Order: sequence, then C-alpha cells, then structure tokens
Amino acid sequence: MAHCERASRPIIQCLSKSSIRGISSVQLQTRAFQTTAAVQEEAQTEAKSQPFYKAPDPALVSSPRLERRLMRQGILPIGSRRRRAALQTTDSLPFEQLPYQCFQEARKVLIADREEKLKEIATTSEKIAKIQALPEEEQTKHSTYARLRALEVHLDRLKVLADINDPLVKKKFEDGQGDMSKPIYRYLADQKWREYRRKILVQRITQMKVIPDVLPHCDPIVDTKLYFGRKAVPPGEFVNSQVSSVPPKLDIQVFDGENRLVTIAVVDSDVPNVEKDSFDYMMHYLAVNIPISALNTKVDLSQLSTESQVVLPWLPPVAQKGSPYHRLSLFVMEQKDNKPLDFAAVKAKETDRLNKLLRTLQARYHLKPIGAHLFRTIWDDDTRDVMKEIGFPLADMELRRKRSEALPYKRRNPSTFR
Repeated sequence: MAHCERASRPIIQCLSKSSIRGISSVQLQTRAFQTTAAVQEEAQTEAKSQPFYKAPDPALVSSPRLERRLMRQGILPIGSRRRRAALQTTDSLPFEQLPYQCFQEARKVLIADREEKLKEIATTSEKIAKIQALPEEEQTKHSTYARLRALEVHLDRLKVLADINDPLVKKKFEDGQGDMSKPIYRYLADQKWREYRRKILVQRITQMKVIPDVLPHCDPIVDTKLYFGRKAVPPGEFVNSQVSSVPPKLDIQVFDGENRLVTIAVVDSDVPNVEKDSFDYMMHYLAVNIPISALNTKVDLSQLSTESQVVLPWLPPVAQKGSPYHRLSLFVMEQKDNKPLDFAAVKAKETDRLNKLLRTLQARYHLKPIGAHLFRTIWDDDTRDVMKEIGFPLADMELRRKRSEALPYKRRNPSTFR
C-alpha cells in the first residue's frame, strides 16, 4: 500500500493544481464580463450593511420609536405592526405566490370571474361609443341621454366588480398604496369613510345643532379633513385661539371621477349679541371657484388667489371671556353645473361679515353642500393677545350671566321669620 501511495502522489498533485487553475480561470473570465453592475452591487451591499435603526424600512419596522421617527420624516409605516413584525422573520415571497393550495385555487376562480367582467366592460364600452357617435340632435333627446347615463353608471359598476375580490388590490389599499384614479380604490375609500368617519361627522353636526342652525340640510359625500399646521383636527374638537389664528389646510377627498368647482365657507354661529340677548353669525372665510377632484385633494386656504377666489380672507376666531364656546362650521358647497361664479360680482356684493347667513348664499348662488367640518373655540390664555392683533374692540370686557329674580314665593322675607 505504501508503494501505491508513493506512486500515485504526483498524479494527485497534478490534478489538484489543474483544478485550481481551472477555477481561477473561470472566475477571471466571469469577472471580465462584469462592468458597472458589480460596482452597483457593491454599493447596494454597503448601503444594506447600515444598521436597521439608522435606515428603518417602513414595510418592516415594528418598534414604536422607529415608527415615530418615520412619521416625523413624513413616511407612514405600511400595514399593521403585527404584520411588519411577522415579515421580519419570513422570506420576501411575493404575495401572489404564497404556497397555499386553497389560496391558489381561489385565485384561479377570481381570475376567471375577472375575465368575464372584462368582456362585459368591452361590450358596454362599445354601446357607449355607438351612442356618442350619433349626431348631437339625437344625443340631446331625453331617452338617449338617459340610456347613455345608465350605461356609464353600469360601466363604472363593472370596473369595480372586476377588481373588488382581487387580494392584491385589497392589499395595496390596506397598505395605503391605492391609485385614486381607478374606480376600485375610490369605491374602497368611500366604503371605509362611510363605516366610521362619516358617522362621526354627521353625529357632531347634528348633536351640536349646526344643522339646522347654519344650513337646513347637508348630506356629506366627500371626506373633508382639516389641519392646523400638521395636526389633524377631529370634528368638534376645541382648538387653541393662537393655533387657529392662521388659515387651516384642507384635504377634500372626492370618491368619483368628476372634477368639481366648490365654494368654501367658515361660519361662527355663536357671536354674542348683548343688546338683543341672542347670538349673531360671523363669516370668517369665504372663497369661490376652488377646483377639486379625486387626485387634486389638497386645499390651503392661505394659498388661494385673492384676485379670483378669496372673497373674504381668514378672520381668526375668538370667544369673548364669559361667553359659551363658539362653533366654527366649515362647509364645502358644489357650484351649479360646476361653472365658475363671477368673482367680481360676488366680491362686490358680499362685503359684510356680520350676520352673513350661509343659507342666503346657498339660495343666491345655487350652491349644494357636499362636505362639512366643525371645530370649537373658547376663551383661553392666548385669546386676549389674538384679539389685540386683529383689533377686537371688546377684548377687555367680560360677559356675565344676568341674575334672574326669584319667584315671589321663593323670596326671602325676614319679617316673617320667627
């Protein structure tokens, strides 16, 4: 055995050297074909080598401290915290490739149903195109217009039904990545708004008697969010007078594909009138011809044009000391046929803020309320300073309730005491 090992040792050494040379040559050849991609991969690996707490991923972050850091940067975490914590310990497998047989079989059924809906969409689109190709005289007929409108409504419904059961669509919507230009995401957003936030809004404006004190009726169909700075104000919340001294920002979400022109008004319906022992109205803001749509949702009241939109600029709301809280009602009203109002005529006519009734403006310019919001203000530590800034004449006056006289049988009569 020793002679055999001694004889085979040179052969083994030659084979090992040739294999090493072959591997090195292959590595050199493969490295020669790589150009800038290798540099990019090295840069990516260096970027990924950073600690997670320095560059947290919004899809994987689960620490409340890191979540707050992302939100301060304007980045919202994706999904729930429980889901993000679970994704940290699992492989990055695409959602549609989950290895569950029942899930994959269900997706096949949903795909077949979606193909049927797409065929119906194509058929309905052809019918709409035929009607639109008719002469204008035929299209203006009541029956033709009604049929065209019914087909358009049916087409929008089919577009929603085609994607309503798609798990990827629901996942994107829950992660806040939905495209509001598509009917399915607008439908899901509308349903989510009506489940809770719309009920809270309607409850506030009815319990606090905004309806019918300011307007006789309002059926909100758009989601209106109000911000002072970066803070969102829930309906009916008290706002500090110093915070409300600057115009707020609005986020008006429309749930259909139409472009609208709206009028925005802010009314204080609790201005004390000592002489009449009642309350007056005060118009704190009025602007017309404001365009909104499903994609154009941001409205900054301080950035609107003073030459074509702002009729009455922002007046900081204040509550006199001793008076009850003031209700500041904000209404979004759709203009008739989405046509612009004559700004010069409106500005020339609407010059007085005091006792400006919103229902009068609604009837005069044929406005339809489609959205609302509400916040309250009361006397606080900063109210006196805000009053002096805006030149409020009664900043140092305190209102007190008048003491009512007791009934005769309740008056104290010392002469009858024993």
